[in-house]
Amino acid sequence: MQNKIKQAVILSAGFGTRLRPMTDGIPKVMVPFFNKPLLQWHIEQFKKYGVEEFFINLFYLPEVIKSHFGDGSKFGVKINYFLEGPEILGTAGGIKDFEGKLTGDFFVIYGDVFSLVDYSKMAKSFYEKEGTIGMELVGDTDHPYDSDLAEVNDNLRFLKIYPKPHKELPKKYKSMRGIYIFNEKLLKYIPENKYYEIDHNLLPDILARGENFYGYETKDFLKDIGTMERYREVENYLSKLSKK
Repeated sequence: MQNKIKQAVILSAGFGTRLRPMTDGIPKVMVPFFNKPLLQWHIEQFKKYGVEEFFINLFYLPEVIKSHFGDGSKFGVKINYFLEGPEILGTAGGIKDFEGKLTGDFFVIYGDVFSLVDYSKMAKSFYEKEGTIGMELVGDTDHPYDSDLAEVNDNLRFLKIYPKPHKELPKKYKSMRGIYIFNEKLLKYIPENKYYEIDHNLLPDILARGENFYGYETKDFLKDIGTMERYREVENYLSKLSKK
């Protein structure tokens, strides 16, 4: 059974307005943890589990990213870039322009999620499913009313997407965590040159078309670093980890 995926998309076009002034001069994915940019943590973590080629969409201060990473050779990987413009294209729209280069199955991650996930285990779970077009890492949340939620069955197959905010909660749901495995067939559902989001547009569309999409759960550490409070939580976690 195949358990390694060779390609990953890291969505890196965001402004990081809630992390200002830290992001006044750098993109959100370049904020440092232990003197290493978040984006570098991503590349090294994926590389550990067999990913060799990366696809990075750019919008805000793109040269900061390109000057640090170049073609990826100094990190032992290959990096492809796409500069969005004049308008930002959203999480799914930012993937569309890599169509033709992304083949088979590939990872997708929101660049502002700090992740120490074992990607080989996620890939193994994906390949154990039959007839699935994709998978998202899901979990429990202590703030469901302001989280994007997926209604799931007992096998974690997605039944319906519930974008935040919520007045009522579905009977059986999981919080959506922003790490995916996509099959290249998903790309045909993304319109060209249009703002399009994964959770709010793409996934509801493919579910309505009868495609199978599953959740994956793990206890591995990951956290959205979209606010200074969450950024500090990751710093504290890494500090404790370094002392073990």
